[in-house]
Amino acid sequence: MTFKDTFLNGEQGLFKPASLTPMQKLILRFVVVGLIFYGFAVIEGMIMRIYQIEPISAMPDFQYFAMLTAHPLVGIFGSTYSIVFGAFLFLVPYLMKKPLWSVKLGNWTFILITVGTLTFWLAGFITHYAPLYTLYWPLPVDFSQFSPIGGTFFIVGIALVMLGAVFFVINIFKTIVYTPEGWEKQPSKALIASAIGYDGFTNLFRKKKNRKEHLVSLPVAAIARGSVDVALNAGIILFTGVLILVYMVGHLFGFDLKDTAVDALLYKNWFWWGLDLIADGLVLIFVAGTWYLLAMMISGKNLYMQNIARAALLVELVVSWTVWSHHLLSDQSQPGFLKIISGELVTAFELITQGLAFFITLATLWSARPLKMTNELKFLLGGLLGFALAVPAGIMQADIGLNRILHNTQWIVGPHVHVAILVGLTMTLYSAIYILFPIVTNGAKLYSQKLANFHFWAHLIGGIGMGAFMGMAGLEGMLRRTIYFNGEYTLYMILAGICGALLLLAFLAFFYNIVMSVGLKGVIGIFTPSKLDEKNLLPQAK
Repeated sequence: MTFKDTFLNGEQGLFKPASLTPMQKLILRFVVVGLIFYGFAVIEGMIMRIYQIEPISAMPDFQYFAMLTAHPLVGIFGSTYSIVFGAFLFLVPYLMKKPLWSVKLGNWTFILITVGTLTFWLAGFITHYAPLYTLYWPLPVDFSQFSPIGGTFFIVGIALVMLGAVFFVINIFKTIVYTPEGWEKQPSKALIASAIGYDGFTNLFRKKKNRKEHLVSLPVAAIARGSVDVALNAGIILFTGVLILVYMVGHLFGFDLKDTAVDALLYKNWFWWGLDLIADGLVLIFVAGTWYLLAMMISGKNLYMQNIARAALLVELVVSWTVWSHHLLSDQSQPGFLKIISGELVTAFELITQGLAFFITLATLWSARPLKMTNELKFLLGGLLGFALAVPAGIMQADIGLNRILHNTQWIVGPHVHVAILVGLTMTLYSAIYILFPIVTNGAKLYSQKLANFHFWAHLIGGIGMGAFMGMAGLEGMLRRTIYFNGEYTLYMILAGICGALLLLAFLAFFYNIVMSVGLKGVIGIFTPSKLDEKNLLPQAK
């Protein structure tokens, strides 16, 4: 087969979009667009890396800060949400062996997240709306600095993403509890109890003979519990967006609402409670569930300590609602009891819940040794390593004393945020993509194993290295969201930039590998309607 044939049709012509069900095409759309947005975020990250090394006249500072505002949101909402939502809309029905409740609603989730991300990204790029992703009050509505029109479209874009998230949550829970046509009536209440974790938690206190049977698998339970945080987060961010829009639209129509009282401290607590449902709740719960699923699929074994794992997920769900105050440890007006209880004590408990997930995953893999070092196993181990580095770094920050030193420095976004997201979360998602790729493409073969190996090592070294050098700069005093013109931290930023370039090369190798595996026609075919009659059904799930 020639290069032209491979590029157009995929490796050995195995991938045929016409043979895919609507459900398979839906997940592939999510993944492809999610990877494109990830590419956006990586390229923007490299541009900002270059700017930190040498602030250049080709990009004014307001453009830099606009990019800094949109960059994490494109990575979280445009990329991570797309890949995670697509994978879970596939996995819940796949694991429960029933059709997705609504493919149409799934497509609306895809459209809203894609359009919403493009909307807020363009708002920042064109109008330079740049209050940074924290949106601290009254910064989002400071019209002396930012365009109200740009802010309006930015918030509308975020609102579209949140609406897509709400549709995702509805689809997940309806799929768990509904009864497909022609099926025996499903026990809705019992399914919800099992999915949320009530049965798993109470089983810990029952004798073995009295324990209730789990009606949903552990990965489905993790997805359901993470979806609770998705719903709460969407509601809070939507409310916050409406609040900001009221001020912006009022200003556009000539009404001065500046005298309307909004307590800045209350706003910050509300905002961080919602945002932390992603950072410390949704990520850790979804990641733990994905680790469990990957460990079982890779090892072919039942999960080690299943009941403990189910109970830990429920505890993590509750913990995720009560840890937000660690973002406000250096805020002098924040009440001390919130700093100590929420910011320090409850936050430290995440080390236990995530540590349990780490141990259970490794124990499950250990029980099946020897294992072949496949792509999915390598990336799963890389994801575990990422969180093993990033979670303790976050716990260090959640100390009132250390927080005074580390707060608002490059340490926060380096060893903690970027290592957690780029190494821990992203490598876990890559593992899931590698293991699901032949399933959702009806057996298409990966174009190049050498590219997959390069992808692994370049991403692992690049992600850890970039986080480490950013952390070193932070320990030397380099602040985040700050431009340095005198070269105080240039060496650290050059080294971080080299590691960032490795991340970009890793992504390009992976994306090229996937495109060559399915062919250009295959990629285009993913976005065409399925001609199959089996409206919602999945392969091997009838």
